[in-house]
Amino acid sequence: MEALIPVINKLQDVFNTVGADIIQLPQIVVVGTQSSGKSSVLESLVGRDLLPRGTGVVTRRPLILQLVHVSPEDGRKGAGDENDPATWKNPRHLAKEVDAEEWGKFLHTKNKIYTDFDEIRQEIESETERISGNNKGISPEPIHLKIFSSNVVNLTLVDLPGMTKVPVGDQPKDIELQIRELILQFISNPNSIILAVTAANTDMATSEALKIAREVDPDGRRTLAVITKLDLMDAGTDAMDVLMGRVIPVKLGIIGVVNRSQLDINNKKSVADSIRDEYGFLQKKYPSLANRNGTKYLARTLNRLLMHHIRDCLPELKTRINVLAAQYQSLLNSYGEPVEDKSATLLQLITKFATEYCNTIEGTAKYIETSELCGGARICYIFHETFGRTLESVDPLGGLNTIDILTAIRNATGPRPALFVPEVSFELLVKRQIKRLEEPSLRCVELVHEEMQRIIQHCSNYSTQELLRFPKLHDAIVEVVTCLLRRRLPVTNEMVHNLVAIELAYINTKHPDFADACGLMNNNIEEQRRNRLARELPSAVSRDKPVPVARKLSAREQRDCEVIERLIKSYFLIVRKNIQDSVPKAVMHFLVNHVKDTLQSELVGQLYKSLLLDDLLTESEDMAQRRKEAADMLKALQRASQIIAEIRETHLW
Repeated sequence: MEALIPVINKLQDVFNTVGADIIQLPQIVVVGTQSSGKSSVLESLVGRDLLPRGTGVVTRRPLILQLVHVSPEDGRKGAGDENDPATWKNPRHLAKEVDAEEWGKFLHTKNKIYTDFDEIRQEIESETERISGNNKGISPEPIHLKIFSSNVVNLTLVDLPGMTKVPVGDQPKDIELQIRELILQFISNPNSIILAVTAANTDMATSEALKIAREVDPDGRRTLAVITKLDLMDAGTDAMDVLMGRVIPVKLGIIGVVNRSQLDINNKKSVADSIRDEYGFLQKKYPSLANRNGTKYLARTLNRLLMHHIRDCLPELKTRINVLAAQYQSLLNSYGEPVEDKSATLLQLITKFATEYCNTIEGTAKYIETSELCGGARICYIFHETFGRTLESVDPLGGLNTIDILTAIRNATGPRPALFVPEVSFELLVKRQIKRLEEPSLRCVELVHEEMQRIIQHCSNYSTQELLRFPKLHDAIVEVVTCLLRRRLPVTNEMVHNLVAIELAYINTKHPDFADACGLMNNNIEEQRRNRLARELPSAVSRDKPVPVARKLSAREQRDCEVIERLIKSYFLIVRKNIQDSVPKAVMHFLVNHVKDTLQSELVGQLYKSLLLDDLLTESEDMAQRRKEAADMLKALQRASQIIAEIRETHLW
């Protein structure tokens, strides 16, 4: 099971190369307030002075610290390939000779090695200032550091800024909230172990580290408490009750350590000497607990906890990596491969768009819209619902009143009183009413044209994702189709206009339906006239408005008006039925079907040209970047899956 921590470190390296945090790897997160001794604890675990020191917030970026145990003689051996699983037990990531027993390496400095730990501290300070600036602000972007030494146990630690309450100097006013959010970001990871650091000379019940740990780990299943500064407690007091868990119990345990004082640090007291003095202090002050406290015991405990934690997380981690690998493979496939044969690719994309456009009209598209009508279904709705209801709402006698009818009759008779209703007046008035059908017919053409324009965007969004890779080709196709539709619009409008003009050109009074209406009218008109003689007759056509005449209609005038009204209504209904049938047919022939039949040849003729290939198939920078990121992530996931797959079952126990 000792091989598990190097595996997690290896996975961390793999995902660091793509700068992603999609996999929550097991690690130990160190949490505590300012001056609680976090840095001293970490340096004791490393056995070296390597962390910046000072007042206020010194740790201003997360430090992901990987401790890698190597045997003393390994420091003078050539390093293996970092991608070779055989090097996990001796995980050198340097392709050169290392003449040192301890050294460090930063992710951001590539293969540069640091054998001087003062230089490591300076690099941490420089890298912190590079991202976070020279003030006391913080940044969530981590610094990755590996320490190779024969004096460490395999661990992965995360050092976070110490919690504070009051901004100091030029710190941001919300520094407390920023640090809190940063800490929660790391300890919310269910695969992390929380190392809650509290100074012994403070009240354990008010520990900010334990408080924030309980927010994300209320059961305490992954929280370990560390009590620092045991030697600084007031005279006559001790931490026995705290270390025994009598004050606040912690499931993973409570471990006490003794830090170096600032005077010790100033006097260059080594960490090794400090650990030796710590052991002597514990033997003297807490003899019964000495073997369960101290820095060495803390290191072994953390190593053991992390290994068991990794073992428990490994099955879920493996599943997560495999699922993500499949998702990124699918995502990468959707972006398409880099174009090799541009001529074939262009023709393929044009053909696919034309096919999808026609299929959307026919209702056989691959992607069927479920939230609203589109394509051919929308056109059908326009024909039979929108256009049909609009025509039916047109009143055959709308806009006519009694004065209009009487005036038309008198003008048609000239100076002589007519014995019969003149036929000319009927033609004049019925043409006026038929003309009212032209506007809704042209509106039907406009609606169909708008829908066919909308189909272009529908195909771009749902049916031809490849076009998104080539914005210039997409725009060119949209322009060609739009121009084709624009050219067909006046032709279709002209045909619809002619359909109405044809009806106006010849009033067929011999139409079978019209002849039947005339016969019925003649049989019923005398009876209806007698029933209305006793009443004043307002306009028969203007039902809502009074007739603007100064006298009552005579029986002859009333009869003549009724005759004309009935004739107009009967013939108008015949024409309306014809228009309702012929306009959709004209629109389909001159607009819809014509575009379907010529779209492919139109696109090929205007776009399939050798001079346009390079320009049209220029991929967008955004798409190229997304493909690269997806490819890098897929490669990292496949590498991670390979690393986990090579762990033998015996390593888990």
